[in-house]
Amino acid sequence: MPPVTFRRAVPDDLPAILSLLSDDRLGALREQGPEDPAPYVAAFALIDADPRHFLCVTELDGRVVGTLQLSVIPGLSRGGVLRGQIEAVRVARDCRGAGIGRAMMTWAIDWCRAQGCALVQLTTDRSRTEAHRFYDGLGFAPTHLDYKLQLD
Repeated sequence: MPPVTFRRAVPDDLPAILSLLSDDRLGALREQGPEDPAPYVAAFALIDADPRHFLCVTELDGRVVGTLQLSVIPGLSRGGVLRGQIEAVRVARDCRGAGIGRAMMTWAIDWCRAQGCALVQLTTDRSRTEAHRFYDGLGFAPTHLDYKLQLD
């Protein structure tokens, strides 16, 4: 695997992150991208200001080639354990299959463990069958059915 580094995203990373988020069939339909960056700038500020959230970028040779968002969620169930939530996992199209996604997920799980999380969870769209195989291979299990309600 190529040597990658992980770090907290900074505002200058937004164009690269938005490019990653919109670089597939689903993302192309739902991301506004650079045409209207204001909602993304506002969302970035909220994420960055909250210590329970970590917007990560993965770099290879100084280039952002991956991103994911981590959140620590407190709860009462399971004896009050903390949960780590992994969202918006993306790897640049030309870097897929090189082990970067696996390295990102290993790093993310370790980050959650360091925050005191006893459980790591994620959601993925039903149509992302390659992602399902990837997560299965990492030891994740599809134990729950995910529901969403759009509030627009």
